[in-house]
Amino acid sequence: MKRICSIYKSPRKNEMYLYVDKREALSRVPEALLAAFGAPQHAFDLVLTPERKLAREDIEKVLENIEKQGYHLQMPPGEEEYIEHLPEELLRMNDPL
Repeated sequence: MKRICSIYKSPRKNEMYLYVDKREALSRVPEALLAAFGAPQHAFDLVLTPERKLAREDIEKVLENIEKQGYHLQMPPGEEEYIEHLPEELLRMNDPL
């Protein structure tokens, strides 16, 4: 299944994104979610296929959510994920003496 998606970022929460079918735009996203998300800011459009890899999301889950509910919400990474990706130099700076 190939789907052209629009990705919107939240102005309220850094690294929170909404994936939607480009043709449907935000029409199937619940009002309560949009209110919590803030005024969606269009980030980019992307062609999604089951073979495509996404950095932080399972492509099959993204496509399934868009099909079933009309959107996929990508939450910001947890603090542990940030720490995993810090350069070694920064991690050493925080080590106790």
